[in-house]
Amino acid sequence: MKITQRSFTTRLVVSVTLIFFSLLMLQITLQYIPACRELAFLRIKQEALLKPFYFESFYTHVYSSMFALLAGFTQFSVQIRRDYKNLHRAMGYVYVLVVLVFSGPTGIYMGVYANGGWSSQLAFVLLAMLWWLFTFLAMKSAWQGDFQSHQKWMIRSYALTLSAITLRLWKWGIVAVFEPRPMDVYRWVAWLGWVINLLVAEGFIKRMNSVRSLPL
Repeated sequence: MKITQRSFTTRLVVSVTLIFFSLLMLQITLQYIPACRELAFLRIKQEALLKPFYFESFYTHVYSSMFALLAGFTQFSVQIRRDYKNLHRAMGYVYVLVVLVFSGPTGIYMGVYANGGWSSQLAFVLLAMLWWLFTFLAMKSAWQGDFQSHQKWMIRSYALTLSAITLRLWKWGIVAVFEPRPMDVYRWVAWLGWVINLLVAEGFIKRMNSVRSLPL
């Protein structure tokens, strides 16, 4: 009973946290409606906006990533997976479509022009490429009926989806504590925003494996 209660509390805390930050991301996304070249972040990307398709890539990425965040969130609900299998499958298709066709490719393109020099650019391009790859492998394993592998690849993929949130958390924390130069902040959060997420995901997957391997 204690284990069940602890598990329920953990899921509740994680769910509430994700909902809160999803709403925060929605608020951030809404500031880019309607599309404009001089809104918020784009004010410091005027040079990048001169590149072919950067403007279109930016808004495609911003608008579509919100759907990836929300659709991915539903994939980890035990109740939805158990009682609403069609909804789980439909949201999975939405997630895969958004990441593979819209958010992932535009993320790679935008990463090439990231602030902070080659270090930040490498970090964001790697992030987008791994996000695309993990999502593709999650889809492939589901089609092959290997749902254990599917679950693990989805955990890795969604950990990278959450970098949209954790990157901003790292940025706020670093600026509040250290007050570094803006370009230094970009270099730090470009890596911290997703590498830590991936390490946590691998730790979670390892824990899942150890639980499954326990004798009945």
